Amino acid sequence: MAPPAPTPAPARPHPPWVPKRLLITPAALSWPAGEAMAGRAAALGTEIVRLKADRLAGLPDSYRDAKTTMAVLVASPSRRRPQPIPPSADWRFDLAEGCPAHCAYCYLAGSLKGPPIIRAYANLPEILAELPPLLGQGQVTSRNAARAAEGTTFEASCYTDPLGIEHITGSLAETIRFFGAWEAETQLRFTTKYDAIDPLLALPHHRRTRIRFSVNARSAERFEGGAPRVSKRLAALRKAALAGYRIGLTVAPILALPDWREAYDALLADCGAALAGAPDPDLTVELITHRFTEGSRDTLQGWYPGSALEMDPAQRTRKTTKFGSIKYVFPRERMAELRAGLEASVARHLPQARILYWT
Repeated sequence: MAPPAPTPAPARPHPPWVPKRLLITPAALSWPAGEAMAGRAAALGTEIVRLKADRLAGLPDSYRDAKTTMAVLVASPSRRRPQPIPPSADWRFDLAEGCPAHCAYCYLAGSLKGPPIIRAYANLPEILAELPPLLGQGQVTSRNAARAAEGTTFEASCYTDPLGIEHITGSLAETIRFFGAWEAETQLRFTTKYDAIDPLLALPHHRRTRIRFSVNARSAERFEGGAPRVSKRLAALRKAALAGYRIGLTVAPILALPDWREAYDALLADCGAALAGAPDPDLTVELITHRFTEGSRDTLQGWYPGSALEMDPAQRTRKTTKFGSIKYVFPRERMAELRAGLEASVARHLPQARILYWT
């Protein structure tokens, strides 16, 4: 009799991001979380620069230097104020801004001003104190019968990947604990491309947190520099589902790849396999197609010269947003093909999922 096949070794986790420099303001150092962030970064070998004033100074000019710089500061009252964020959630609040990954399609290129450093906020108690007065308010889940079971939803990842910097900030774990102790119809949502999920698994989340994993077709991974492979994200997704977290899939950005039908069908089959046996992931799916503005296109082409990512306005439809800005999306016929194909794959491989929206 042949010996049993050896149990495969668990996949190595993606290496944590380590900034070369961390700038920290005096106001941030007055908060225990600010001092703790500086201490964790120093333990990783990061140079700690204690600024003399609360205004950020000495910011790098080059993209490469900016992406290896982190700043710890205090969120001002205006930055602490939650904002509506349809179609994802009722409200957005920010734990940080900026992301350590190097995605060639990065939407932050058109959303954040200045060099792409990561800014983390030390005054988390003040940020979280803004949330309870908004319970029952909002237009996406609070007052929408189709999603009312989610309660009042708060999105914590619009301008960052909080899991990608959690080993330095610790802010995500504290926020999960806050929502876990908040005995109300409410839900924390965040999106991540990272796989460092283990420190969150035993937290008392009480199913008031939905972890949404951003995934894409295997042939799109070449545009996601610095991020864990999708296989690692799906392994983390499985761990989170088995730990009782509510789970979401953010399939984004959907690209019109030459093999897009087969590629996205295989992706969603892999997602289904990752969730096999998970008792109740309450799975949601968000389907987001690739789009760009002229400003984000210029920024991204400056950051990633020579990228093969298609951003040709002549191949797109020009669309005016409700704010009067211009973005370029797939033409209507291609959009309809993509939508039909992706929704069919979701139904085939993830029949228990709720598709929240297509955009």
